Order: sequence, then C-alpha cells, then structure tokens
Amino acid sequence: MPANDPYTVQLAPKVHAYVQPDGGWCLNNAGFVGDGASALLIDTAATERRALALREAVLASGLPLPRTLVNTHHHGDHTYGNGVFVPEAVVIGHDSCRSEVLSVGRQLHLVWPQTDFGDIQITAPTLTYNDRLTVHVGDVEVRLLHPGVAHTVGDTIVHLPEQGVVFTGDLVFQGGTPFVPMGSLSGSLRALELLRSLDATTVVPGHGPVTDPSAYDATERYLRYVAELARQGHAEGRTPLETARAADLGDFAELRESERLVANLHRAYAELDGEPEGSPLDPVALFADMAAMNGGTPVACHA
Repeated sequence: MPANDPYTVQLAPKVHAYVQPDGGWCLNNAGFVGDGASALLIDTAATERRALALREAVLASGLPLPRTLVNTHHHGDHTYGNGVFVPEAVVIGHDSCRSEVLSVGRQLHLVWPQTDFGDIQITAPTLTYNDRLTVHVGDVEVRLLHPGVAHTVGDTIVHLPEQGVVFTGDLVFQGGTPFVPMGSLSGSLRALELLRSLDATTVVPGHGPVTDPSAYDATERYLRYVAELARQGHAEGRTPLETARAADLGDFAELRESERLVANLHRAYAELDGEPEGSPLDPVALFADMAAMNGGTPVACHA
C-alpha cells in the first residue's frame, strides 16, 4: 500500500478509524462504528472521490451503509462528502455546525479553485443538538459532546466510553499545527480539559495518525506558545504577520503547516482586543498572511 493511501485501523471491536495521510490541508480523518446490522460514520472527506473511497472502506469492513453520520464541525474536508451518504444516513451535528455549513457553502472551492472536488452537494446536518446527545449503535454507546467554541463555533467530540476511544475532530492535529482562527484559542484550551476528563486511552485526531492522550499536552504547549507570542506582539503594536515572521518556532517548526501560526495569531489578537470567541475574521486576510509566511506561495489542498 502506498504511504499516502488512506487506511483503516481497528481501534476496538466494532470501532474503526479511517486515516488519510499525511493529514495536511484537506486530508482529514474519519471513523465508523457498527455491529453488522447498523453503522454510524464520523465525518466524511473533502472530495467526492475520497468520500466514495471512504464509503467502500465501510462496506469492506462488513458493515452496511451508515444510517447515521456525525459531523465534528462544518469545515469542508469533514463535510463535503456528506452527500455521498444521504439519503440513507441522517446527518447529525451541533446547532452551529448546521448553520455554518449552510452559511459558508462551497468555501473550499473559493480557497482552492484548482482542486477537483467532484460533484459536491452541500449537505448540512438535519438533526442538531446544543450540548450533549447520545446515540446507540447496537450495544455501542456513542456520546456527542459540544466543548464550546474551540476549533470552530460548532465542534463535536465523539466519545465511546466503553471502548476508551475519542474522536476529537480538529481539536487535535497529530503532527500538524493546530488551527483556531475560526474558533477560539482560549476555548481550545478549555476543550483540551474536557478531552482529558473523558479518560479515553485511544485518541483519533482530526488529522494525522491515531494517537493517545499525550496529544493533548502537545496541543496545549503550542497554544500557550501562541498566546504568549500574541501577548508580546500585541503589546508592542506589531501585526500578527510581523509577530509570526519574527517568531522562533523551536520544536514547533517540525509540525506540518507552520504557516498557520499567523492565522492563530489573528485569533489571539482578536481575543486580546475583547472580541467574542468565534467572532468572524476575514478569511481572505488569513490566507493571504499564510501565503506570505510561505514566501508568497498559497497553501495547497492535498486532497
């Protein structure tokens, strides 16, 4: 199997993760839970082709097509493939996940117009919740938890308490740089505390290989680094881009997508200015600054 091909990992009886290497821009993870008679899918993929491959992986595991699909948040790499699974599946998400899917529409097409996304029908959750929701797949209990504003305004943590497994969505990027401009830096730190409280031993991040709770510490270290950079840069009157360009990434330079630092600083600056968590930032300015961090080269979708 080529190193960049998606692969399935059995995490526990009836529980699988679907990993898309290398976890960079537009290469997210998914997962599925099933008892042979029914199945639940967690997230889809950024392109029609990749969503169809995920569909085949579910079937190849011996499961039927999922009756339930949970979106961990609204970003297109996690939701664009929803249309491949409806009408057979009911799509579940946080209240704000639904509203954001409908609001942003084909946003990835605008960011990456050269990418062949295929036939994408924007498909929002039709069953929403506000704080907590429990779904049962056979005898597997699947708990959906909203951590508050974090990676986005409408994140969902998917926790399987009996199996000791948690799907974090993009609250965790394993091997990649965290990304909080569409949510909250301080809220992301609070979300890590919620994740720790679940005591799950197996952690499926939104991007990157399956890991363990040490990922929470790594994420926290980076977020606190961003917070301190922002505090200093903001106090000195420097722009987020100026602060990012002058920063010493240290060990964080090893993370994929280091250009996300400047986008994260935009969010940290907004919070220092007293803006509400999750308040909209200008996506054009964010991606322009990330391109500037890349030497003028726009970030690339790898799907």
